Amino acid sequence: MSAEDEPPKQMDPTEMALRGRIGAFRLHAARDPRITTGRARAAFLARFEAEVDPKGLLNPRERQRRALAARRAYFARLALRSAQARRRRRERRSSSDID
Repeated sequence: MSAEDEPPKQMDPTEMALRGRIGAFRLHAARDPRITTGRARAAFLARFEAEVDPKGLLNPRERQRRALAARRAYFARLALRSAQARRRRRERRSSSDID
């Protein structure tokens, strides 16, 4: 192990995130990401199927259609919350610049 690969005694969150990204890039360079993330993606999508058809009564095609719509709504809510958070940060910065 080289000195470059040894983690420092204490890392800040930015460095930890960068190291994680490097690890993910190396993993995906060596393996097909569709295979390494397949089970996680399936579980994530199953969540929406269970949400729209908890008793499993719908035909599979309709359950999948509704699950995809629920997934789109989930990501649209995330985008909305992200936009609201960015706006609040921007407003805080501009109000602190005025003071």
